[in-house]
Amino acid sequence: MENASKALLMAAGVLIGLLVLSLAVYLFATFGATSAELHKQNDADRINQFNTQFTQYEAKNSVTIYDIVTVANLAKENNTEYELTSQTDGNFYVTVNATGIGSGGSETHLEKMSDEDMQNLLRNEPQVSYTDEDGSTYQALPTYKCSVTINPNTERVSVVQFTRND
Repeated sequence: MENASKALLMAAGVLIGLLVLSLAVYLFATFGATSAELHKQNDADRINQFNTQFTQYEAKNSVTIYDIVTVANLAKENNTEYELTSQTDGNFYVTVNATGIGSGGSETHLEKMSDEDMQNLLRNEPQVSYTDEDGSTYQALPTYKCSVTINPNTERVSVVQFTRND
């Protein structure tokens, strides 16, 4: 009888051990899934923050040459950070193009321009005549509209295109 009670105590100990072990595995799996979800959310937030630097100009209808240079510098910083030299290098490369910039031409790959070339672009931007609601004519910098292309693989901005408003 004494051996039977010891056997029951051992069996109960093994069952309690299995219960504790099962609980540990369940908690490990649950916490792992939560951690993965938090990591995924952090990645999505970082991508959204990156894209917002460029997409904020899509909502504006009066982007100036100064905004274009700002976007080109952001793209240049991104491409330098990832050590990219062209779009074929990877999915993180950002290209900035502008149509109607300067004296009516178009510029591609503004993100590759040197600081000196950017300064020349700013200096050489011709002013145009505008007429307001009162019929008054004034001189101002031309305005541009912006469109952004998102890379479907990375969900990050890949091309920013500026087109002059006429």
